[in-house]
This record gives sequence, C-alpha cells and structure tokens, in this order.
Amino acid sequence: MAGVKVLLFGPLRDVAGWRERWVEPAPASLSALRATLAREDAALGLALNGKGVKAAIDKAIAAGDPRLLPGAEVAFLPPMSGG
Repeated sequence: MAGVKVLLFGPLRDVAGWRERWVEPAPASLSALRATLAREDAALGLALNGKGVKAAIDKAIAAGDPRLLPGAEVAFLPPMSGG
C-alpha cells in the first residue's frame, strides 16, 4: 500500500464529514499531509491547524514534522477537555 490511513475524531470528523480514509500516494511528512487535506477541504485544513489539535502516527503522539512512511496510520485528535 502506497498511501497513509487518516483517522479523524470528534469535531474534526464532523467538519470533514468522514472518519477514515486513505490518502494516496503517501505524503512525505505530517505537514505535507495537512497541506494535502487543506487543499481538498479548506474548513478541514483550518480545523487541523487549530489550537490543541494533535496528531498520532501509528498510535504515538507526533512531535514536530515527522516523515510519513507508506502504510502509516495518522490520527488527528481534537483538543481534549475534562474535569
């Protein structure tokens, strides 16, 4: 598989209208993936770059702008709140 699996949670899913999809070919980095998704859906692009939105790559929270390997799973997580 040459792409990356993208998962959206909470309000990010609501903005996009989807929860899971493949992006092919795999973007080279997390920032390239965000840019690809923003080109397709400006509202989602804004939401993904919102304050507190985190990305997890293969179930580990990502820091910086890591490279993406084909077949990776990238989950975008909305800001968490709680009490």
